[in-house]
Amino acid sequence: MRLPLFLMILSLALFSLSAKALPTESRVPGGIAIVDLGLPSSEPVPEVTYDGYRVMVVDKNGQWTAVAGISLKATVGKAQELKFNGRTLTFQLDDKAYPEQRLKIKQRKYVEPDPKQIARWKRESVEQKSAYKLFTESKEPILTLAMPAEGPYSSAFGLKRFFNDQPRAPHSGLDIAAPDRSPITAAAKGRVTAVGDYFFNGNTVIIDHGHGLSTMYCHMSQIDVKVGDQIDLGQQIGLVGATGRVTGPHLHWGVSLNNQRVDPLLFVQQ
Repeated sequence: MRLPLFLMILSLALFSLSAKALPTESRVPGGIAIVDLGLPSSEPVPEVTYDGYRVMVVDKNGQWTAVAGISLKATVGKAQELKFNGRTLTFQLDDKAYPEQRLKIKQRKYVEPDPKQIARWKRESVEQKSAYKLFTESKEPILTLAMPAEGPYSSAFGLKRFFNDQPRAPHSGLDIAAPDRSPITAAAKGRVTAVGDYFFNGNTVIIDHGHGLSTMYCHMSQIDVKVGDQIDLGQQIGLVGATGRVTGPHLHWGVSLNNQRVDPLLFVQQ
């Protein structure tokens, strides 16, 4: 049975809209800025940088548009600069007051690590940051992500964290309180760029999705992939666990865009 012509047109329009759905814009530290570059998409794709890192550029309604991740450390009140084609385009940030979270950690080494543990953490940080800095070309930028595990959110993105009353860096991901050894699935297709048992993050997988977008999965009890594997959306990559610095089993899910950790929920269609 053939659909009436108007229904076919409507279906195609809805498909096109969903295929081009953008992340939710939030011009705050830890958010995403979606900025029209003032160039028609009939021109070559411009190479845009923000804070020294290349930025995702997409075709939005016939115009090249930057989708830039904003650092949690970005200064509100300071003009943020996108650079391309010898030009500088600026945008402003709104302030956001992230709440505090205070946690009690039983293992002292995760609050006051010794010099050997600090050296290990520094080595591991280099490996993870190298994965975040990748900018690989792919056919189409990925603009939406699927939730990688089922469960309530136990720690929101951006929380000002205190471990045993000692201040630490803001929470750079979303914690999902999924049951121990429940499946973790890839939030989008991509390639595995880092796998390791890291001091703070425990068993971890990082997947590159192209155009400066990566996702991180931490504290796993089991890893089912290796570096170089091509991963499909929804493919199981491991199991939830309690490795590294944790208070119980959960998945820490991180999203990095142009080497800036951003709120994962901005990529999830509500």
